[in-house]
Amino acid sequence: MIGIRTRNESVGIGVLLAAVGGFLDAYTFVQHGVFANAQTGNVVLFGVETASRHWHQAVLRLIPIAAFMVGVVATEVLARPRVRRQVRRPLRVALGAEIVILAGVACLPDDAPAALVTVPVAFAASIQWSTFRMLVDAPYSTLLVTGNIRTATASAFQWVVGRDLTAKRHARHFGAVVLAFAAGALIGAICTDNLGTTAVAVASGLLVVILVALVYETRQLEHHAANTPVEAGAEESA
Repeated sequence: MIGIRTRNESVGIGVLLAAVGGFLDAYTFVQHGVFANAQTGNVVLFGVETASRHWHQAVLRLIPIAAFMVGVVATEVLARPRVRRQVRRPLRVALGAEIVILAGVACLPDDAPAALVTVPVAFAASIQWSTFRMLVDAPYSTLLVTGNIRTATASAFQWVVGRDLTAKRHARHFGAVVLAFAAGALIGAICTDNLGTTAVAVASGLLVVILVALVYETRQLEHHAANTPVEAGAEESA
């Protein structure tokens, strides 16, 4: 799969992204009973509602799924060679779009139709999922916690039983990501209960911090590459 992110995430960035992921899922579930990230949950809810002949509710479960799919396609378009020749920093475009979308949702009134909230949030979440896929040296997800729990648990076992130092590092990294996701979900639920639709501005603000950190990280690498020509290939192209 072609990606617009050419560097793996540091643990700090991965933790912040996971916190955003947990926040968004709690936000849409508390507000409207659907998930922004966990499309598996939405598919299951669609099946349950369909079996109960709650047709309107079943259709509502399909809307965020469709929005998520459109977001994946949009990110893949940004990764196409022809588009990358025109867009020099597709990573910043993708993150900027996610920030703007969530900020726009935060401006909606609390009585806004569910689709006006869940569709853009699911779209923004899919951009994040499609863009950030590697934590240091291992694949991970910033939106789904199940795989991260499996990796953290398996790595902890390998470290305890086999004294594998690489597994120890993975257990620590993925454990931090899982805790960050849970913390994000907790904060998202509390903020949504107290602030309503506006609460998603917290996630948008956190993404601004992440974008600034990534820009700073890229500039540091570019500066280092300029002074070390041999390592110029390590420069971030996104």
